[in-house]
Amino acid sequence: MKDTIVLIDSGFLSKISKKFGKGRYLAYDIKKLAENLAKKQDLNCKKIFYYTAPPFQSIPSTKEENLRRKKYDKFITSLLRKNITIREGKCHMINNKYQQKGVDTLLTIDLSHVKEDFPEIKKIILISSDTDFCPIIKDIKKRNNIEVILYSYFDKKRQSKFSISNELIQCCSRFIQLTKQDFDNSPLEKEES
Repeated sequence: MKDTIVLIDSGFLSKISKKFGKGRYLAYDIKKLAENLAKKQDLNCKKIFYYTAPPFQSIPSTKEENLRRKKYDKFITSLLRKNITIREGKCHMINNKYQQKGVDTLLTIDLSHVKEDFPEIKKIILISSDTDFCPIIKDIKKRNNIEVILYSYFDKKRQSKFSISNELIQCCSRFIQLTKQDFDNSPLEKEES
């Protein structure tokens, strides 16, 4: 079985989890999810990259913001214990909405370095729905002969937050629709204290 790396857009994965959980986030093991998705492609998950941003903190921060940060730090620590590489952008408030900044750039940088960092890797799994990754996907396919397998989700509703462009699907070597079963097959087990 050949090795792969899995790159996870956390913002996208959170939205899918909440949709499949009918408004509540599903409890699932991110490492198991990545490994199971790789196995479905007859690949061994060698490394997982998780792209996220810590919660917004105003100056001075509020009790609610501090609590969110504490939960986030605990979550990140649990991922680090599972040997998942965390790439953090920043969270800004723009027009009273929280928005991640720099996360896509970090993912793009890692994609552009795959050949140097993992010379044996010929297939990558990307969990996202962002068309901004098309130029780098096309580049690594052309220059490095690396296939990108896209795991994503879309519905066919107009103006949906789960739309996906045909360009992203077409620039990847393969597209697989994520399902609730993928999450259910990756149960989160209570960690021992």
